[in-house]
Amino acid sequence: MRHLLVMLLAFPLLIFSQTEEKKFNLKKEVKKVFKFSTFYGAVNGGTSISDDDIYSITTGTLNQDIVETPFDYSIKFGVRKIARFGYLPKEAFKKGNENSFSDAATMGKVTGFEFLFEGEYKRQQGLSYFDQHHFLRYVADKWLVKVEYYTNGFADIEYFESTQRYRQKISKKLSLNIGAVQRFAEPYGFDPLADWVLENGNLHYTYLALQEDYNIDPFTSTYTDPNGNVVATSNEVWKEVVIPQVLDRFVESERNKLSNTLQHSVIIGFDFYHYDRKFWLHSWGNLMPYHYDDGNEYSYHNFNGGQWLDYSGGLIFGYWFNKNLGTFIEGKYNKYWNREWHNFSLGLNYKIF
Repeated sequence: MRHLLVMLLAFPLLIFSQTEEKKFNLKKEVKKVFKFSTFYGAVNGGTSISDDDIYSITTGTLNQDIVETPFDYSIKFGVRKIARFGYLPKEAFKKGNENSFSDAATMGKVTGFEFLFEGEYKRQQGLSYFDQHHFLRYVADKWLVKVEYYTNGFADIEYFESTQRYRQKISKKLSLNIGAVQRFAEPYGFDPLADWVLENGNLHYTYLALQEDYNIDPFTSTYTDPNGNVVATSNEVWKEVVIPQVLDRFVESERNKLSNTLQHSVIIGFDFYHYDRKFWLHSWGNLMPYHYDDGNEYSYHNFNGGQWLDYSGGLIFGYWFNKNLGTFIEGKYNKYWNREWHNFSLGLNYKIF
């Protein structure tokens, strides 16, 4: 991944370095690339879900286990150069926790070169992730190219994507695009637990745990992990707390053993943008109706039984009924390989003068 980030960072410099050598000024070109960009870093945090008490009875004795969830936090850092749409407020500081739904739009507000590099260490509901979102985008009058890397641990999605599209303007506000997209990702659809499902549909989780070097003492109801540490003293805690952790680690381990696959797809999309102080509407959509099948054993074609539809889109709407009352709707939605992730926000504002 380190090499990927270096390539993305070097991409704009390679573009500008195509001018004659005697006229190339590295300092000037770097300044041009990062002009109007913002470097930011921030720490955000808050309370997570409350502790959960789990009770069990062993040989008549009441046992109480407490499942604790530490507080949520995020450490976000990045650099961005994305022209601000008219409906976006001018920020005094970039805190990193803003909902910039427009970052997912296919087109920017202006033609030209834009980029985003963002990383976030976060802990959410007791689980830790390192999420990333990086992209380089160049939009011209008749075409666009974009390379993007995205990972979202909570949604369990990670991919590298590049796209090249022809762009046709229908009006000043609406444009259509069509082209190709290449995605590099793990073989989604592969189920490591399929071989552990019994004929009646139940999962043979106890035998799987034993194969993963967990141990069970049936006489004392003691359950230990591969290092010999006691992880449960009752069957209830074993099934409800420990087994889910065993399955998660097993699935992650088996998935990590497989190489990433390259997927070529056809993509069509649209982008619409209108803004004035009273009413604004920004929407975009992308559809991948056809995916090339290269015969790979772990191609999603094999797990899905043929072709499928991948799509994404977004909507940002705002309207002031009068100088006091207004409403807004914002959101984005993605579905790749039957994995979904989305965000939305809606509401009313009433200003008192």
